[in-house]
Amino acid sequence: MLLTAVLVIPIAAALFLLVFLRDEQKTEIRLISAFATATCLVLSLLVFIEMNQPAALQAAAERAATGFSYFVQEINIPWVPAIGVSFHLGVDGTTAPMVLLTGLVAFTGVLISWKIEERTREFMAFFLLLVAGVYGVFVSLDMFLLFFWYEFSIFPMYFLIAGWGWKATREYAAMKLTLYILVGSFVALIGLLVVYFSAGSFFASDPQNLATLRQALNDPNAPAYSFDFAHLEAASRWANLTGQPGPFDQAGAGAVSVARAWFPMIFIGFGVLAGLFPFHNWSPDGHVAAPTAVSMIHAGVLMKLGAYAALRVGVQLLPDGARVHLPWIILLTLINVVYGAFIAFRQRDFKYVIGFSSVSHMGLVSMGFATMNLTGMTGAGLQMFSHGVMTAMFFACVGMVYDQAHTRDIPSLGGFAQKMPLVALAFILGGLVSMGMPGLSGFVAEFPIMQGLWVGPAFASGGIPPAEAALAFFPTYNYFPIIAIFAVLGIIVTAGYVLRVVQLVFFGPFREERFPGITDVTLIDKSALAILSVFLVLLGVYPQIMSGMIEAGMRPIVAALGG
Repeated sequence: MLLTAVLVIPIAAALFLLVFLRDEQKTEIRLISAFATATCLVLSLLVFIEMNQPAALQAAAERAATGFSYFVQEINIPWVPAIGVSFHLGVDGTTAPMVLLTGLVAFTGVLISWKIEERTREFMAFFLLLVAGVYGVFVSLDMFLLFFWYEFSIFPMYFLIAGWGWKATREYAAMKLTLYILVGSFVALIGLLVVYFSAGSFFASDPQNLATLRQALNDPNAPAYSFDFAHLEAASRWANLTGQPGPFDQAGAGAVSVARAWFPMIFIGFGVLAGLFPFHNWSPDGHVAAPTAVSMIHAGVLMKLGAYAALRVGVQLLPDGARVHLPWIILLTLINVVYGAFIAFRQRDFKYVIGFSSVSHMGLVSMGFATMNLTGMTGAGLQMFSHGVMTAMFFACVGMVYDQAHTRDIPSLGGFAQKMPLVALAFILGGLVSMGMPGLSGFVAEFPIMQGLWVGPAFASGGIPPAEAALAFFPTYNYFPIIAIFAVLGIIVTAGYVLRVVQLVFFGPFREERFPGITDVTLIDKSALAILSVFLVLLGVYPQIMSGMIEAGMRPIVAALGG
């Protein structure tokens, strides 16, 4: 019931604001929004704690040994049985941290938005609907529902940017963001439908296959056609279950299997929202044009939807395609990491620096997935959470400076640590996280990714299997350590632009004549920064609070890849 609640509460709160309150009742609007997101944060924390219990982790390990995922708070109610759609919710070790991240960024985003005066009611309603859409993607175990919530989350984002964003570019950025993501998701939807119909026809055409499926799912009434994740996961593990090729692995004479043909479409289609090169161009513009709270949830959580969907629908359901295509997709992630860092270094606009920084750090997430081993993929899961909290705090700090200075031109600023000491401290903490400083969450996330890169894919001690390498047009030796060496360059450049921004914005003389009336931020703003800071330090000091859970969620994926 907890997962149903985190979906219903934001939607109910948004409808209540729109139906029962007037825009003049700003205090009530803010309090209701804060209460709704705070309640969701508490429920998210309870889900996280339940998944982190020893019994749950042990059950997940036992289930992963058979190649299948383990979920807590699972609820499965048939919705449209004729086409195999159900209201199926649950979280595993991969998604429980993302649910917590969503609650954390949503609540602090409301706090940061406390001073919004223009159409406050509509802003908070759209923001709550956006939060509901994000929650929906992470908790849905029916792929139809997952895609529904994925698309649902785009439209509140469009209205929030177009209606409350930076006037100079908000309409352009909102339309650009929407078009990029819609095109990417359309391509991914076609791939998802191919997976759905391939599995359905495989089971419908052979009663023995359907009987085996029902036995594996322990469901005597399981249909041949279904969007249910458990159904599709069993189809993807068919070779392990029966020793025979499954619906995604079969190919006719001269044809390529479903997994190998459609994996890049699904992974890259969802990867557009994750900022995967060369489809990242919408992201910095969207970050810059969005109001502060929307930038926080945009970079902190929304980009994770793309990475998560690419992992769940692409890598986990089509492992044979992942083995073939990730060895070249990892080169795109390398461009993300290094190119994004260099472009961030060259920016004058304070917000554009963080926007391109997000592109760079999200490249590390996709790179972790592409290592195809447990160490690298666990690091990617940690990086999703660490980057989400870090970038939310970055954008909060930028917004606090801009709200009073009314400029984001870095050379024009300076000395703001004298007026906003806690903001300066929070930004420095975020900068240390982004450059991977030991003792903070960035280090415990980035180090396993680099370690996983150095080792290479788990299914090939020594490198890429020759058959897969031939199809991907790559050499058969393990070139992943070379990629790791180049990826470190991105971390070095990150340190450069973080130190540059800190020096130019927060230190040096403060020009009172240029920025008269600058005051410290409010207690509410300070509370939001403090909440985010606690999680960055806690994960860095005690990574076991999350690493074991994420590892449990990644184990069945690595097992499916052959690790």
